Amino acid sequence: MSEFSVRIVSWHEAAAQLSAVRRSVFIEEQRVPEELEWDGEDEGAIHALASDSKGQPIGTGRLLKHDVLGHIGRMAVVSAWRGQHVGSAILQLLLDAAVESGCIGLCLNAQTYAVPFYERFGFRCEGEEFSDAGIPHFRMCLQNMSS
Repeated sequence: MSEFSVRIVSWHEAAAQLSAVRRSVFIEEQRVPEELEWDGEDEGAIHALASDSKGQPIGTGRLLKHDVLGHIGRMAVVSAWRGQHVGSAILQLLLDAAVESGCIGLCLNAQTYAVPFYERFGFRCEGEEFSDAGIPHFRMCLQNMSS
């Protein structure tokens, strides 16, 4: 089950696939209220979509750009594909997209269990743990990005 690909897509071209992953992971598995998941920011975001060898969506993440600062969010991998480097491939593609689009820093809100994953990419926790949709998170940032 290890063959997959990751590519940058727009919400317009891949909303169904991106939504399917997020619905499965966040709304169904983690019980995030639907009204919190669909925040109206998808149209303007850069999205990464991971697909298996048959073209089925297996993971996603998005980059919101605010001037020279970016925010990564909605990182999700369907349960059958976890532990197979799909999340790492998605995050690396979003990091590359952030550098290409001129970001000099990135932040994200990581679920507490995922902090070590983001630390491997150079993100560091800022502040105290907080709750988002009833799930514990830390704000994490990556500074001084360069191409």
